[in-house]
Amino acid sequence: MIWVKKSAIGLAGACALAVAGLATWEPFFAHAAAAPEARTYSAEIIRDEFGVPHIYGDTDPDVAFGVAVAHAEDDFFTLQDVIAMSRGRYGAIAGEDGAKADFVYHLIDARGTAAREYPKLPADTRALLEAYAAGLNHYAKAHPEELKLADLFPVNGEDIAAGFALRQPFFFGLDGVIGPLVAGEPLRHEHGPDIPGFPRESVGDGSGVSAAKPAPYRPLALPFGEAAEHLGSNAFAARPDRTGGPTTLISNSHQPLRGGVAWYELVVESGEGWHFAGANFPGSPFPFLGHNEDLGWTNTVNRPDMIDVYQLELDASGKRYKLDGQWRDLESREVVLPVKMGPIVLPVPRTVHRSEHGPVIINQNGAFAIRYGGIGRIDQLDAYYRLNKARDLDEWQGQLARMAIPSTNFIYADKAGNIAYVYNAALPNRPELDEVTANWRSVLPGNRSDLIWQGAVSYDRLPKLINPASGWLYNANNEPWTAAGAGSDLDPADFSPVLGIETKQTNRSRRAYRLLSKANLLDRDNLARIKYDTGYERAGYIAELWDALAAMSASGDLAKARDLLMTWDFAANGKHPADALALLMIRDFMSAEYGNKPAPDVTEKLEAARAHLMEHFGRIDPPMGDLLRLRQGEVDLPLDGGSDTLRASTTWKVDPDGRLHLVHGDSFIQWVEWHPGKPVQSQSIQPFGAATTRPESPQYTDQMELFVGHKLKPVHFWRKDVLKNARRRTQVSNRG
Repeated sequence: MIWVKKSAIGLAGACALAVAGLATWEPFFAHAAAAPEARTYSAEIIRDEFGVPHIYGDTDPDVAFGVAVAHAEDDFFTLQDVIAMSRGRYGAIAGEDGAKADFVYHLIDARGTAAREYPKLPADTRALLEAYAAGLNHYAKAHPEELKLADLFPVNGEDIAAGFALRQPFFFGLDGVIGPLVAGEPLRHEHGPDIPGFPRESVGDGSGVSAAKPAPYRPLALPFGEAAEHLGSNAFAARPDRTGGPTTLISNSHQPLRGGVAWYELVVESGEGWHFAGANFPGSPFPFLGHNEDLGWTNTVNRPDMIDVYQLELDASGKRYKLDGQWRDLESREVVLPVKMGPIVLPVPRTVHRSEHGPVIINQNGAFAIRYGGIGRIDQLDAYYRLNKARDLDEWQGQLARMAIPSTNFIYADKAGNIAYVYNAALPNRPELDEVTANWRSVLPGNRSDLIWQGAVSYDRLPKLINPASGWLYNANNEPWTAAGAGSDLDPADFSPVLGIETKQTNRSRRAYRLLSKANLLDRDNLARIKYDTGYERAGYIAELWDALAAMSASGDLAKARDLLMTWDFAANGKHPADALALLMIRDFMSAEYGNKPAPDVTEKLEAARAHLMEHFGRIDPPMGDLLRLRQGEVDLPLDGGSDTLRASTTWKVDPDGRLHLVHGDSFIQWVEWHPGKPVQSQSIQPFGAATTRPESPQYTDQMELFVGHKLKPVHFWRKDVLKNARRRTQVSNRG
């Protein structure tokens, strides 16, 4: 008995040691960042009446240091997640979901890309990134009680660059490739029977031009991107001859309202000429959109075919692949993913592979290599910095012409009255080969080096419009062939199908095109009506849905719901009794069309929508504002707009009370005007406030009333205006 007790004690002790080891191994095992360069920084942070930080410094690096500190003051919670992703440690915070991001981090060699390419960046860009890292380190050291993960800090500029290398390809759909390949799902080939690998569907518009789109897939659900069906944004620009006054730029980005790709508003100004008002994502030292004194731009997500997949031929050992008749070694590397489960972090081993083509995924169907636009590059870090400081259209286009920014449309305006639209994408420079032997819309043979394209096409091959005759431009995640109105639009026949340019419309695009085309004057009132429009065109998937409703067989309560929808006025403005029912119906059909998935069953969706309203409201016609809400803390407000309306309430989660709280849609909105002979002026709004993860802050919810009321607040671009509206001034420095 004594032996048994001693054994039990020994086993318990061993278990305790094992648990302690699993709880503490990860920080010691993790990649250790090199110490940042020893340099002191100093910045002034002035917060205006809405808590928006205005960051001032003698040098650009001083300002970047202040950007990091200001953002950490408002949302260190999210910044830590982003930094953990940039070091392959997010699974230690977020468990299995975080481990998915860590797997991709290793698969696409984000750290290796940063290590190779970071030293090649210009010295002033690296100085900016090092200063930003120093700002994060400064805040982390001063607030140890907020740290989520041991030894996450200090970080350096290479860590910041690795985060960019990880996240950039997901804005053009890399999750839609990695997800099904990891799952080993057989997917449809465009020109033949089902095969394992990556499918492409040709989507035509009658013009003879086709576009490659992913077929249905199970999303990887990475925490720093949105599945294809949830992406969005609207952008508008108009010249003075159409507005009757100023050159106008309207930024209406649709991003998640919280998390690693939520907008953070700021204004920066240095003694070296960097002066910009706009917004960035967590982990960035500079704004990605907004304006300086002379010019501005905004972005919308585009969906070009920028990803190619190759099926490799492996030898019997599975360690070599054939290329041009010769066997080459498959690069393989063992990695360990940290996966938090309760109080412990499990080490989960995985093997990642790479070929000449790029990352390789091996599943039960074979080995598949992936190559994508911008692969192995991080010079977008430098390009965005230079865009911030561009002074005219030529300088601005010069930065885009580098093809360093992998994707996203750009809509531009400036004080000289110029407007521009660029379908920006690092489109692969694919050779124009015989489609029989090299079909870029299929899984490609991996044994031919002539199919491994190098770099991007030249800038002059991209669709773009500069100062169209119409005097206006827009994009709402649509094809580039509708952007400026009849007589001003581009001709798709002028662009090779091998470029993989999309040919799809959205409801937002159809509405914007019609409303802009019929407006005689695009003054502020008319532009505001267009920007906040809640209408649907009875076209595309909307027409198909309502035709299916009209044709469906229904009786009893289901027939009543169907009949109510047939009376709808196609405006999600909260004024029609069918608005709530229509809101619940449309989103999944929009998602299916946008993500190229089969449409849901109409009868099933209608019954589910009817049942939801009856369960939570006791009626099928509650006011839409009772159903759709903007919620943060104790503030709970009604919303208008719907999925794929210009006033975008795109995606929501269902709360226990049956209400839908918005999680993705209209987010950072900025309205910029250059009046002749006057300094630039702008207004903006956020859905919540400047401090989205600080419930104790007055800026946690202070913009919500304005947001739901279609109102904007002033952007204090000029220092004299900032000082008049200052609520708090602090000097931050890492000295001492």
